[in-house]
This record gives sequence, structure tokens and C-alpha cells, in this order.
Amino acid sequence: MIFVLIVSVFIVIHGINRYQRTGSAYQAIYLSNKHIAYLEKYFNFYTKLPQQSKKIFATRVAKFMTSKRFIPRDIEVVTNEMKVLISASAVQLTFGFPKVQLSHFRNILVYPDSYYSLINKTYHNGEVNPRLNAIVLSWKSFVEGYIHEDGRNLGLHEMAHALRLENKIMNEEYNFLDQRFLKDWELRATHTMKEIEEGRETFFREYGAIDREEFFAVAVENFFERSTEFSEKHPLTYNTLRQLLKQDPLLLEKP
Repeated sequence: MIFVLIVSVFIVIHGINRYQRTGSAYQAIYLSNKHIAYLEKYFNFYTKLPQQSKKIFATRVAKFMTSKRFIPRDIEVVTNEMKVLISASAVQLTFGFPKVQLSHFRNILVYPDSYYSLINKTYHNGEVNPRLNAIVLSWKSFVEGYIHEDGRNLGLHEMAHALRLENKIMNEEYNFLDQRFLKDWELRATHTMKEIEEGRETFFREYGAIDREEFFAVAVENFFERSTEFSEKHPLTYNTLRQLLKQDPLLLEKP
């Protein structure tokens, strides 16, 4: 009888603990109405989505947000608004990959403005550091990127770097980019970078000619913010990026 009682108590306690853990996880995959209001007010990509896609997007933002450590640098705290919008920029880029959360990059460092890098001895607005599992952002530059949709977006730029690195890191998210389209992309990138260097290409800014990683990040910025012009001036490159990222921002522009 005593044994049965002990077992029963164990089952009840275990059940409560399990409920608390799963309950917490269950709650974590949803955004509050206040958090969703940030997306509705500031995130155009989200507002253009169909209603069902909005629900999926919000759920993925919640998952991303709760899986990262947001670390304040030279500010008192990383606010919920910051967390939601930074997470949304990552989900925007990875929306075609339901299981990709950029899991290697557990730390997101947020500065109020440009910061001095002791490594490069210069001021930065953002960077991705795989050794420290970190994505670093200037909040001022991040906000400006979404206010002015001119093909310069710090959030998308740094998330693009993180995406390329995540694809190469041996973890549960390894090698999610389709190698066929990736190979095609590298060829197009090399060709366009040469045109930029020679002054024959002006749609992409000169910074994109530094190397293939920077060209990818610059192309991603334009893919989302100047989709129509990108598709008209570089239809083959746009189509390759569309296939690579498994989404098409142009579809959101149609009524």
C-alpha cells in the first residue's frame, strides 16, 4: 500500500512538472497581442502576408525570440520591441525554411549605435561572429534599415551572413540550402561582382563586390526591399535567389 502511494505521488508530481515544462514551451510559441502589434506597426513584410501566413510568421518569431540570448551593450536592457523586430528580420529571411532557426547563433548583442571593434580597430554597425555564436547589431542602424526601404537593411544583411554560415556549420540545420541553386548563385555572383568592379553594374552597391559573402548579403537586402527593380534588371539572378531562399517577395506585392 505504501509502495502504491509512493508511486502515485511520484506520478502526480512528475505529471505536474511535465505539464509545467510543456505548458511553458506551449506558451513560448505564441506572441502576445502587444508583441504582434509591433509587427503590425513596424514590419511591412508581416503586414503584407496572408492571414494564415501571419500566424505562422508570428509563431516562428516567438520560437526564435525564446531560443536566443539578447545581450545589451551600452544600453540598460534589450526591450521586447527590440527582441520581436530583430527576431522578425531573421524569420523574414528564413521564412522558406520552416525548421531553420539559425541555431548556432545563440547570442544577439545589441548596441544603441555604431560600436568600436577591438578586433578590426574600426567602428561597425553590425557583424556575425561564429566563434562567439553571436550576431551583433546597432539598434539605430537596424531601425533605419526598415524605415528606409532603399536596399540597405542592416538586419537582413547580418542575418544573410548568419544564414550562409549556418548552412556550413555541422549541426541539425546543416546544408539546408539546395546545392544546385547555390552553385548557380555562386556563378552569377562572381559575374556580377566583376561588373561592379568594372563600373558596368550600378544596381548593387560597390560594397557587394568585396567578396561573395558580402554580395549575397547585399543581394538579400535588395531582394526584399527592391524586388521589382531587382527582378527587372537581373531576372536570372533574382530567380536563382528566389529558388535558393524558397520564397518570392514579388508575390506579396500583388493585390
